[in-house]
Amino acid sequence: MSSLFDCRDDSQLLPGLREARRAIARGELVVLPTDTVYGVAADAFDAAAVQRLLDAKGRGRQSPPPVLVSGVNTLRALVADVPEPVERLVEAFWPGGLTIVLPAQPSLTWDLGETHGTVAVRMPASRIALELLEETGPLAVSSANLTGKSAAIMIDEARSMLGESVSVYLDGGHSDTGISSTIVDATSLVGGTEPRVRILRHGAIERERLHEVLGDLLDPDDASTSRGGSA
Repeated sequence: MSSLFDCRDDSQLLPGLREARRAIARGELVVLPTDTVYGVAADAFDAAAVQRLLDAKGRGRQSPPPVLVSGVNTLRALVADVPEPVERLVEAFWPGGLTIVLPAQPSLTWDLGETHGTVAVRMPASRIALELLEETGPLAVSSANLTGKSAAIMIDEARSMLGESVSVYLDGGHSDTGISSTIVDATSLVGGTEPRVRILRHGAIERERLHEVLGDLLDPDDASTSRGGSA
């Protein structure tokens, strides 16, 4: 049976984080609040757990989940390179609602789905999420909803959709923004002949703010993506 912890109550916060950490270690799923929407999380390095996450949402391997990290050092460990424009994005918008797609570190032994050698990474501005990430390491996290449904902004919405497929629910109240993160593709900055950053999904960070940081490196055309539903 799933466990629910109200992390707004200090007496439940530490037990909730402890149970969530144990669930992740067992390859189970956890729902947690972020600064955007609620996310459903699994150990990013446990292929069976990641598949369990995709199954719970009714999502195929063609839509791999992004990875949440606790800081920039973890980003550097997960990707092949962090180009200078990405450094600027991280400085401006992390922690916060920006997910950045980069070529993955080729030495990593993980299976997030059909990533085509890339990984989408974000550092959330959520105390609960960051405390859990500090203990578990990188987590594969997608929005806590069934595919095709709206992302959960309250814990009860996540529970009604995901039910017993999730072991631990961490309740942080109403999501801070209720708007999913903006996703940008920065892969062409790593060895590309025409380096540009392209918006894959509009969300919490507006195009105008990205342009202030990137200038002409921001592609004027948006692209569709199969990475929908990230937190």
